[in-house]
Amino acid sequence: MSATSPASTAPTVYYLPVRQSWLDRRKEPILEPALPIIDPHHHLWDRPGWRYLLDDLLADTNSGHNIVATVFVQARSMHRESGPVEMRPVGETEFVNGVAAMSASGIYGKTKVCAGIVGHADLTLGGRAEPVLAALVRAGGDRCRGIRHITAWDADALVRNPGHNTSPGQLADKSFREGFAVLGRLGLSFDAWLFHPQIDELANLARAFPDTKIVLNHVGGPIGIGAYGGKHKEVFPGWATSIKALAACPNVFVKVGGLGMRVGGFSFHEQAEPPSSETLAATWRPYVETCIEAFGSSRSMFESNFPVDKGSYSYPVFWNACKLLTKGASSTERADLFARTAARFYRLDAID
Repeated sequence: MSATSPASTAPTVYYLPVRQSWLDRRKEPILEPALPIIDPHHHLWDRPGWRYLLDDLLADTNSGHNIVATVFVQARSMHRESGPVEMRPVGETEFVNGVAAMSASGIYGKTKVCAGIVGHADLTLGGRAEPVLAALVRAGGDRCRGIRHITAWDADALVRNPGHNTSPGQLADKSFREGFAVLGRLGLSFDAWLFHPQIDELANLARAFPDTKIVLNHVGGPIGIGAYGGKHKEVFPGWATSIKALAACPNVFVKVGGLGMRVGGFSFHEQAEPPSSETLAATWRPYVETCIEAFGSSRSMFESNFPVDKGSYSYPVFWNACKLLTKGASSTERADLFARTAARFYRLDAID
């Protein structure tokens, strides 16, 4: 079943179902269609009731905006069925590198799909994570750029994704940090997915490893459901303070996006009509401006987080919203936000 099928549903309530017929009710002219974009955060997977593979991704990236390249980020899919447990996630990188090779042939269009690959290794293995990381580098060829080890945890069980094996204080765990230290030795970066109460913990980690590049996913995961439901105004000040403190670490970057997820509590999916780019821009402006002001455009990058965010809005509407949000920015700042920051962080040669 394709992610674009009207019958597509997500396997758990943690994810919002993709309703293509609902998304299709919102059509907008593409703003600035020539502006080069690198989408530095998307997934590919084949899960029960939810398939999002190359054809599905291309349907989105070919919907009007100038997507010149993409970066795949681990999605707990296509793991090896057998072999040592710690090595099974290497299968995902093998799979994605194959998709990237398909794209590199040129027969699927101009977009360099999966030009960068972010895999997964369990850093709580400590020093024993090194052979896993080395295997990821081999599996990804010249495309493997780093890993993501999800540490998103909250005391409210309604917030947590049951698919993520996390625990409180993981970023400070001795074994985790031993594994994290290997990243720097191998020249790999770290994608951090956590919730807003944990941002200060990431800052502590970043200060302990100043030579390892880190990128905060999804503007730091401000929670808007469960115990935090209906409390966006109460959550925002603490989130903003933590974002500004994290930005003081020069080795940390931020991905600006991911606000269409269930955990954000913005509930676009509950509306009769899908949101317009103007609605998205107005809703997100405080978060986007806070991140860009704190990190600067040279350490900020827009991200789609598809297909996860596809439950809330379509791909072309998302990028239109990003363009509306940057109307007052300089051409250099916009080039950073839409492509060059991602190219620098993930070491991509995708912009002519």
